[in-house]
Amino acid sequence: MNQFTINLNQGSVSFTFSEDAALQLREEINVLMQSLKSSAINTKAGVKPSPQKPMEYQHTGEVFFEVFCNPNIYSGPFAAKVLVTVRDERLRVTCEAELTRLVEDLEQYLS
Repeated sequence: MNQFTINLNQGSVSFTFSEDAALQLREEINVLMQSLKSSAINTKAGVKPSPQKPMEYQHTGEVFFEVFCNPNIYSGPFAAKVLVTVRDERLRVTCEAELTRLVEDLEQYLS
């Protein structure tokens, strides 16, 4: 397993993450992106978008890793932010990250 680094607005966090878990996270993010894009298109067309289900990704490995995003509060994928939590029994880091930056970090990890 390789180190996955998530770049935050002020710093970064790295932890061991499997490729299978990264692929699953990518799938969850793709669903979220489609939800955000369709809401943005509906809003531009003057149609009130229907409420979308939040994304809640969780993975337990050496650390517990969670990504949460409520697509109903963002105007589109480029404005969206995610809440990232990385914790174990001694340490907990919870912070906000830009969705597009998380996508870039994930693609870099998978390449």
